[in-house]
Amino acid sequence: MARILVVCTANICRSPVAAALLRDRLRQRGLAEWRVGSAGTWAVVIRPASRHSVSVMSRHGHDITDHRAAMVNEAYLREADLVLTMETGHAEALRAEFPAQAHKVYLLTEMIGRAYDVADPYGGPLEEYEEMYAGLSALIDQGLDRIIALASQNAEEIRN
Repeated sequence: MARILVVCTANICRSPVAAALLRDRLRQRGLAEWRVGSAGTWAVVIRPASRHSVSVMSRHGHDITDHRAAMVNEAYLREADLVLTMETGHAEALRAEFPAQAHKVYLLTEMIGRAYDVADPYGGPLEEYEEMYAGLSALIDQGLDRIIALASQNAEEIRN
């Protein structure tokens, strides 16, 4: 069983959506026992997912109403086999603050062989959240094989 952590800024828009999508895709691959969590680099207030994120996910058959924002910390990174961030700044900050875990940290977009930031829809209209959902869904679908391979490889190395 591998453990994946998805990180964004406040842990209320992108990372809870990506985590729920990733859990769903892993379940479809027969990997329901894998653990996928999320956290934020600036999740200073414990809050639910944004209302637009909840709404968009509900329209697509996913329930994230139980989500509560969490601040990323060393324990989260230590327990994770793979850490996927939404922005270059997130990855750089995590690698600098937690150098012993730096080898596990990647941009989500690197899973498809590219390196770009996933736009934060926070404060924007519902349409921007729909675009975020579509983009994250495509990234996870296209990058799933690499996500599984990296998480499996790291999990095996950590447990041996």
